Amino acid sequence: MTAVFLIFLLIIIIVILASLSSLFYVVKQQSVVIIERFGKFTTIANSGFHFKLPFGIDRIAARVQLRLLQNDMNVETKTQDNVFVQMTVATQYRVNEQNVTDAYYKLMNPGEQIKSYIEDALRSSVPKLTLDELFEKKDEIALEVQRQVAEEMSTYGYIIVKTLITKVEPDAEVKQSMNEINAAQRKRVAAQELANADKIKIVTAAEADAEKDRLHGVGIAEQRKAIVDGLALSIKEMKDTGVDISEDQIMSILLTNQYLDTLNQFANNGNSSVFLPSQPDGIEDIRTQILTALKAKG
Repeated sequence: MTAVFLIFLLIIIIVILASLSSLFYVVKQQSVVIIERFGKFTTIANSGFHFKLPFGIDRIAARVQLRLLQNDMNVETKTQDNVFVQMTVATQYRVNEQNVTDAYYKLMNPGEQIKSYIEDALRSSVPKLTLDELFEKKDEIALEVQRQVAEEMSTYGYIIVKTLITKVEPDAEVKQSMNEINAAQRKRVAAQELANADKIKIVTAAEADAEKDRLHGVGIAEQRKAIVDGLALSIKEMKDTGVDISEDQIMSILLTNQYLDTLNQFANNGNSSVFLPSQPDGIEDIRTQILTALKAKG
């Protein structure tokens, strides 16, 4: 009798403990708990310590996360110029705290549902663009997809926070062709730059030579002017002192001076040769011939 009583008492204690443990529950931060009573939605419990009716009257139907979630997916589609591309899309979403019941009861697999909407939106937008336009307008497409999917998922209690197209990968052969085109363009630009550099070098060298010749001519002219000015001054001084000098003598002095300058230039140039008269009076003969020619021309 005593043993039966003890067993009965132990059963009662276990039932009481089980009942007490089912009376309370804890909800973690950034999550909510959906409570059902006899299979029907009753309330939503936020984070903290809570009580409920025991013996299965109230039960925890689900624990719903309110934190930001991310769904990564790969989508294959075709551009307007018939290039197949693989697109990697990252979608960040979360449950709307004001519409938790729809998020739980209306969708069984929200991640797959979001993926289906994104695939549909991308396959509607990308075929309108060429491959180059797809790379240029990648961010614009992501915003448009986000807008469309957010509108659809809002009816199910989900908020689409951000949609990112993280990668656009064309077919391997197309990618190789694009690299070859870029390489050819860069080589063409490099060739043009080298040609322009050579042109600049040639023009600069020609301008330098022209300037050199101009300055050389100016130098010779200044030199001759200085010689003539010096001779004119000497002749004036001679006349001022009473020395009578004729035009022929002045011309002779000029020609002789020019002749000596010319010999000096030939002597300074090792690659040049000059033939001089072998007789002592050869210079006088040259002077006479030049004067005669000038007088005849005059």
